[in-house]
Amino acid sequence: MKGPYGSGAGLYNLGPHTKGTKEQGPQSAVTHAQLYRKGLAGLDKYCKASHGKSFAELPTDQQDSVLQKVESGEAKFDGIDAQGFFSALLQDVPEGFFSDPIHGGNRNMVGWTMIGFPGVRYDYRDWVSHHNERYPLPPVSIAGRADWTPHKP
Repeated sequence: MKGPYGSGAGLYNLGPHTKGTKEQGPQSAVTHAQLYRKGLAGLDKYCKASHGKSFAELPTDQQDSVLQKVESGEAKFDGIDAQGFFSALLQDVPEGFFSDPIHGGNRNMVGWTMIGFPGVRYDYRDWVSHHNERYPLPPVSIAGRADWTPHKP
């Protein structure tokens, strides 16, 4: 969130800021970094007021319940659109979990390993004719991987 995405670089952020339709995307002067700071603070404040604990301290079933209330609009946060915050989470979390690790998410390529994505290997010709077989090699990032060596099946 410290980079261009978090600061809203390249986005028009002068007024007017009226609530648009879902198709128009967020219509706000709040940057992504500010949205996350305020949204996470609002989430904790809401959880402490309704459950007596911060979000991280709640059991997973209560966390799910809180997130459902945020998504539906039932939960309200002071000074921030709770549903807009949830929408940002819904977009950004998968992007971070499945992005190339060079961008700061998907540490150790765990997201790719979980779904069997091989990453950005330079060559798959040896596997073109292997239909319905799981690719046996670990994923490779744009930056490569320290333990990678070429492999012939």
